[in-house]
Amino acid sequence: MHTFGMKKLGRIATFVSLGFMASFCAVSAQAAEEDPWEGFNRVVFRFNDTLDRYTLKPLAKGYQKVTPAPLEDGIGNFFRNVGDVVVLSNNLLQGKVHDAGVDTSRILFNTTFGLLGFVDVATRMGLQRNDEDFGQTLGVWGLGNGPYVVLPLLGPSTVRDAVGRVPDTYLQPYPYMQHVPSRNTLMGVDVVDTRASLLAAERMVTGDRYIFIRNAYLQSREFRMRDGQVEDDF
Repeated sequence: MHTFGMKKLGRIATFVSLGFMASFCAVSAQAAEEDPWEGFNRVVFRFNDTLDRYTLKPLAKGYQKVTPAPLEDGIGNFFRNVGDVVVLSNNLLQGKVHDAGVDTSRILFNTTFGLLGFVDVATRMGLQRNDEDFGQTLGVWGLGNGPYVVLPLLGPSTVRDAVGRVPDTYLQPYPYMQHVPSRNTLMGVDVVDTRASLLAAERMVTGDRYIFIRNAYLQSREFRMRDGQVEDDF
């Protein structure tokens, strides 16, 4: 190869290397800012991952194997209908009156015509499900995310989202159910059904599982905070 070509190739390689280094530094700086407790988080992540691998994931696979797809869809619809009460409450707290009206209509139609929510008739009527929680409400009120944190048993979160879990819990029916076996059964089925719904998405996880899940969680939360609106950088 001619000397000129070698020099040109060298300059290109240098620019590419500098670009990668700059990107790596930017990502590393952002990760350090968002995840200052990474050492602790990784310990909890390994605990959760081990527990999931040997208990919850096998249960979810077994549940999916023995449950007919239409019934599994119906169970998922039922729990989403229960969750719509949380969505409605947070839309009201955020001042989103129109969305709260949609939530109310969804709950009424799905609970009555949809057999307690097992059939999602509201979506078929054009009433699309919203996705709100108290963590997002705190964000709308001006509270920042805070550091990323992995909660024992509960998984990825941020300080703000962890705080938001508390009031959302009391907007669900479980704390008010006096019959303990029924309450525990419902909560157990809810957890297993949710885990089963994530089995297919799990195949997308590549590389460092901790980093992949952390980044996916933070991006997902940002997307939800913007109500699905993608920020235009141009």
